[in-house]
Amino acid sequence: MSDTERTQTQLVLRRFFRHRAAVTSLILLVMVTLFAFAGPLLWQYSYTDITDDLSLPPSPGHPFGTDLIGHDTFAQVMRGTQQSIKIALAIALIGTVFGTLWGAIAGLYRGKLDFLMMRLVDIVLTLPLIAVAAAVAAQGVGQSQWWAIAVVLGALTWPYVSRVVRSVVLSLREQEFIEAARALGAGNVRIILRHLLPNALGAIIVSATLAIATGILGEAALSFLGVGVQAPDTSLGLLVSINKDAVNTRPWLFYFPGLFIIAIALTINFIGDGLRDAFDPKQTRVRR
Repeated sequence: MSDTERTQTQLVLRRFFRHRAAVTSLILLVMVTLFAFAGPLLWQYSYTDITDDLSLPPSPGHPFGTDLIGHDTFAQVMRGTQQSIKIALAIALIGTVFGTLWGAIAGLYRGKLDFLMMRLVDIVLTLPLIAVAAAVAAQGVGQSQWWAIAVVLGALTWPYVSRVVRSVVLSLREQEFIEAARALGAGNVRIILRHLLPNALGAIIVSATLAIATGILGEAALSFLGVGVQAPDTSLGLLVSINKDAVNTRPWLFYFPGLFIIAIALTINFIGDGLRDAFDPKQTRVRR
């Protein structure tokens, strides 16, 4: 089958799977996700269990060692990875949905509404993300829930998505199929939902992917500062934070959660690169 006979989805998937780094990263991310969500069901220890093995280095019984209290670090990293992924996905969902609608409306209507909406975006973009998020999250220290962290960070990351979507919509709104939809009586809401957003899907997916990476690092930063996920629950950032003083004496407590943060962020960034190349508008597309 030639490229001109392939559907748009087939072309995108074909380009993506040609990107070796993206495919490798996708496999690794799936493995990390299974480790986080299926691992606790199979592992003998819970992240809250206290064993008689104190400050043990990595061993067959405790692959990531134990801490001063006797917590199994392997179980804690599984729980921390699970919470960090949940927070990052929620951040990406909140930021992408709101940012996409904001950017699409601004790009379609233009004029004064576009000017006012994008000036608000500029204001939010000037705010230091971690500083503002930490200040807001600090108001609820002691009762911080993972979803609350996600809402705070999601409310600060949507402008990045809105700018990308607006730029795509500005080019799409001048296309003939939009004029044809208007001529057939389609309203602005229908044009946005049925015509603009589906054609901007590539940019939206790439933005959402990068928002997940931002969410992982943002959550880690907040938890490291002590205003993110709170004990007795845990996250990768919190594990790094509470074990930062043990980096020289019990390095396994610090490096294992740190490596998972780096691994997740890097794999998602590579996947985002692969998706960006796959959705590249300069590539040959199927005419419908």
